[in-house]
Amino acid sequence: MHPVIAIEGLTKTYKSGLQALKRVDLTISKGEIFALLGPNGAGKTTLISIVCGIVTPTTGTVVADGFDNQTHYRQARERIGLVPQELTTDAFETVLATVTFSRGLFGKAPNPAFIEQTLRDLSLWEKRNDKIMTLSGGMKRRVMIAKALSHEPDILFLDEPTAGVDVELRRDMWNLVRALRDRGVTIILTTHYIEEAEEMADRVGVILKGELILVEEKSALMKKLGKKTLTLNLQEPLEALPAELAEWALTLKADGAELEYVFDSNAEKTGVPSLLRRLSDLGIAFKDLNTRQSSLEDIFVSLVHQNGKAA
Repeated sequence: MHPVIAIEGLTKTYKSGLQALKRVDLTISKGEIFALLGPNGAGKTTLISIVCGIVTPTTGTVVADGFDNQTHYRQARERIGLVPQELTTDAFETVLATVTFSRGLFGKAPNPAFIEQTLRDLSLWEKRNDKIMTLSGGMKRRVMIAKALSHEPDILFLDEPTAGVDVELRRDMWNLVRALRDRGVTIILTTHYIEEAEEMADRVGVILKGELILVEEKSALMKKLGKKTLTLNLQEPLEALPAELAEWALTLKADGAELEYVFDSNAEKTGVPSLLRRLSDLGIAFKDLNTRQSSLEDIFVSLVHQNGKAA
């Protein structure tokens, strides 16, 4: 099966000399939810803008559903829906009018039933005759999603779609994303809410300083890079770590009341049993212990930190 998006040798250098994207090579399969993570200024929006045909690359190609987005711009673009990070809507138009107009921009025949269903899915139908200027920020974000879906795209880009949206609206949006994926829509999202990527994504890409430093199946990434943290709540606080515990690279927290040990749960020897024995030998008692699996956020922060040091 051919990928629905194929990006090869993509770079972008602005006239100012800023290199926003180093070489990016990426393929995305039909029906996949791909999460693109990275700090502010990493190149996420530039990459999305190039794929959507808004920004011209310096080098490289983008093929969307078999169409090169430079040589066959219209065919490629009509297969893509984009929800930009910035709220850009006609404030004086009604919800229904602006979403219907967006469909027409792509040359699609009128389909009032589809537009109605899209607005209902986004809890916008009751607001269909309201001017956009009267809506809350969260509702405006929903309108942006409705506009992006109006021409029934096969590929949907969501650039920080839940920024500034309350928890209830966020949950509704992710229910919609799941429903779209079930219908075969490919979804590429950027988000600062890493727990959303952890819950929703099939694969994760991490971009840093214009370079795609990692692309991995989410489950494989969690297994390969995920660590466990053992926290011991001590009976009596320690002023400092005893030298006899140096080999475990422990961290003393909570004013000496907690010992933290990070270990690889997939390793043949985790070091946990020997640590507990050594604590007993030293007469260091604890009243409670717990372990926590690293989250995707922990992994992301670790990757950015490592690459920041390498730079």
